[in-house]
Amino acid sequence: MAEEERIYTIPLRIAKSVPRGKRTPRAIKFIKSYIARHMKANDEDIWIDPRLNEALWSRGIQKVPPKIRVRAVKFEDDLVEVSLPEE
Repeated sequence: MAEEERIYTIPLRIAKSVPRGKRTPRAIKFIKSYIARHMKANDEDIWIDPRLNEALWSRGIQKVPPKIRVRAVKFEDDLVEVSLPEE
């Protein structure tokens, strides 16, 4: 079985419903759950690239971007790597 690669635009409006001091950590949890649901993987098998993490934290803990494009690659051992798409 070959690698499976997909590009997703993930809405992060869910992070606006939590207190301001918890928005970016909640966005990271939502990205993991979104990828787990769409790529059929466990939350423990999802690896988030440091550059994606820096993009989420670039405006601080309170100002999460409203949506973000990510590239998800699922490998043969069910590990899913989530990173920014190279454009």
